[in-house]
Parts: sequence; C-alpha cells; structure tokens
Amino acid sequence: MDGKLVIDDLRVQELELADGTFAYTILWPEGATHREADGFLRTRQPGTDRTYAFQLVDHLRWLVHEGLTLASVTLDDLYRYMGAVGAKVPGPYGQPWRTGKRPYGHSALKLAASCLKGFYLHVSGLGINEELGKRLDRSRLPTRQDRNRALLGHTQKQLPKNPLTPKQVRRRHPKMAPEGAKQILMEAVNSARDRMVVTWLADGGFRIGELCGLHQADLHLREKAACGQCRSPHVHVVHRPANPNRAAAKTKAEWSIDEGVVRDGLIRRVSPAMIHTYFEYMTCEYPRDAGHGMLLVQQHGPRQGQPWSTDAARGMLRRAGDRAELGRVKPHGFRHSFATAVLDASGGDLVVTREAGGWASASTVDEIYAHADVHDPDFARALQKVWGEEA
Repeated sequence: MDGKLVIDDLRVQELELADGTFAYTILWPEGATHREADGFLRTRQPGTDRTYAFQLVDHLRWLVHEGLTLASVTLDDLYRYMGAVGAKVPGPYGQPWRTGKRPYGHSALKLAASCLKGFYLHVSGLGINEELGKRLDRSRLPTRQDRNRALLGHTQKQLPKNPLTPKQVRRRHPKMAPEGAKQILMEAVNSARDRMVVTWLADGGFRIGELCGLHQADLHLREKAACGQCRSPHVHVVHRPANPNRAAAKTKAEWSIDEGVVRDGLIRRVSPAMIHTYFEYMTCEYPRDAGHGMLLVQQHGPRQGQPWSTDAARGMLRRAGDRAELGRVKPHGFRHSFATAVLDASGGDLVVTREAGGWASASTVDEIYAHADVHDPDFARALQKVWGEEA
C-alpha cells in the first residue's frame, strides 16, 4: 500500500449516540480507532469535537506523509506544519501542502494551534513524548484585557500560552452585505421563508447556524412573554447539538426549558418586520404536520418538510444574489452590516452593540467594527487642529 493511499484512508468517523447527538473519532486505514485521537476527542464539548476532529485528521495525515510518529514529533515539526497549512505561496507540498485546498486563514490557524496544543498535552499525559508536552505547556502574565475581563474577581498570576498561535492580526473593515441588499433580495427571492431569512439576517444580525438552528419554542414574539426575561418581542438563541440539520448556535450559553418555556441563552430583540415575515411564512408555507419543531424547513424535493440546512440557506442567498446581479451574497455579510449600523446608531457604544449581536466580548466589536468616520465633522476638526488650520 503506497503512502498516498494511507494518507487518504485516515479518516473521521461520525457516530450517532442514543440521545440524538453525534460523537467523532478518527480511524486508521484498516478501520481501527486511532486511540490517542479518540481519547482526546472524547474530552471535547459537542460541536467542538467535530471541528477538532477534522483539524486533527489533517495533522495526522501530515505526520504519515512526513514519516513522523507521536513519539518523535517535535515543536519545530509543529511549526513546520503550521507554516505548511497556512502557506499562501506554492511550496514543497503545493499550495498549501494539501493539494487543491485553500490555505488556512488566520482564524483557522488559531483553531489549529488550540487543537494541536490540546492534543499533544493529552498525548503527553499518556506518557508519550513528554518533552513536547513540556514545551507546549507554557504560561504568560495577564494583560490589561485579561484584567478587564476579570472585573472585580481575582486575576490569575499566570495564564496559558500557546507557542503555535499565529501573531494577532487586527481585523478592520470586514466585508459587509452589498448596499441595499435587503430590499433588492426581498424582490429576488421566491418564497415567504426566503423573505423571512433575508429579513432576520439583516435586522437581527444572526449567524446562519443560529438562524437555521432555531426552534418554534425559542421565539417569544409577543409583549411580556412567559419567560419574563424581556418585555419586548425577542428570541432565545440556544445551543442544541442534537438538531437534525446539524445547525447550532456558536455560543454555548446556559439555557433551560421550564413547562415548555425556553429561558436564558442569548436573548435577541426582533423588529416588527421580522415578526411580519415570520407570520407570513407560518400562515402560508409552514407544514402543519412538521413534528420536529424547528423553524426553517425544506420546501421541495424528497426532504420536503424536514429541517433546512445551513448549506441550503447559503445556496438560496447565492442564487438570489446572482439573479439580482449583486454578486456573491454571504449570510455573514449581513451580520457585519448589522453590527456597523448598531454601532453608528448607538454613538459607538460597544456594550450595546455586543448585546445586540450576541458577541462574547465588547473588545471583539471594538477590534472589528469600531473606526473613525472620515466624513465626521469631529474627525475633520481634529485634523485641522493638528495641521494648525483651526478656524
């Protein structure tokens, strides 16, 4: 058996559990479980285990390609791997080493660094390659941002540090939805469901996984809902790893159901237009015999009435954007536009924007969206003062 065949056959295996959730493991070509990888993935939370499984299988294939084992790999080898998967120019492996695939971006590299550190610390705990585990198990002093997050609590003197993490890249001016995309797409889509999707993405700033993962019980669209947590119409965004369409909220906030009423999670306000498109969809298109309780459903084909997947939602937006001659329309562009609009309307209030979009940290909003408006009068007056041209 040649090396390429061995690499291709090392694969991720999905396992459906009795409670409807899924677990992930990695199998060798002959079908045996990769013991170390399986043990590591069992320690991950639902959702994270799937992401780490595909990150890890790529690394394990690279080890086979390089003739390395878990006992012989070094920190320098891991640096080489991070360089190979993030390469933006042709190198000895192609572009990157995985021929035909795009190089990892900054976020994917950070994720790969976390996965590799966790995996090799787990391996070191098994008594394999303990020297690599010691080199990865580093710490750092807390930064001002760490202390701000701790607020009035006690800050640790030392915090974990990952030597594989790429240098921080400041993200500015993210790609937003095309100008006027909401109004144009409302005329280009073909159903009440699709009009609802466009409206909820634009007015609510939802991630596509959050939107496709919603259940009917999560929607409290009347004043003074039974949850008692928000007087205005709102939605509870909760993480459900067992959704049949695999869609799930990114943030795993605590939530509960008490006598059929959903509480906690991330509470997001909804606009009158969002409520209007919801009732149009429910009265005109939602199947009466849908027994799964999820909000968005497939309308045609053999899966008619089944929960709608995130890939299907992306495809709908892509086709609608082509018909409307808007170019490639991505659901996350609406989230960027939403955040920028809320930040401008609130006078730059990072906390308001964080709560409106469900970000974990106001610093994330500040880093990505907060920037000076070059057309603002205060901006012009500041420059005039620096230039000595004050009136």
